Amino acid sequence: MELVQAAPTGRVMAMAHSGEYLTFRLGTEEYGIDILKVQEIRSYEAPTRIANAPEFIKGVVNLRGVIVPIVDLRVKLNCPSSEINSFTVVIVLNVRGRVVGAVVDSVSDVLELTKDQIRQAPEMATAAVDTTYITGIATVSDRMLILMDIEGLMSSADMGLISAIA
Repeated sequence: MELVQAAPTGRVMAMAHSGEYLTFRLGTEEYGIDILKVQEIRSYEAPTRIANAPEFIKGVVNLRGVIVPIVDLRVKLNCPSSEINSFTVVIVLNVRGRVVGAVVDSVSDVLELTKDQIRQAPEMATAAVDTTYITGIATVSDRMLILMDIEGLMSSADMGLISAIA
């Protein structure tokens, strides 16, 4: 991932790179994350709730002896939340040596993206739109993919899942 300095804010943002991306849906939008961060894809099973956890943390599940926190990306990213159905899955991620699950509406496919297909995410001048974890926008045929820095999102301080030292 290359770093790009955004002009208006002076903030340094990560820029998406060419490679393989797992694509998934949140509501009507399609997202892509680096396939190398994905450990596995599992069907949704109701997690054990944790008292006083933020709304986006659904709870924890036991994955072969490892207790895995489950984050509902639909809630975290303020997407219209669909009901849990047979398409709802948990993408199990390995983020900085920690296993974390992400609930998404459905998984589409794995795409090989070239540098020519990826554009820098637009800078938004309003605080209402947080583009911090968007690394680019890719176009594939008639599809637009929002490329996401899933490692940055899951290890952010407001998530509280991974310590800064990890």
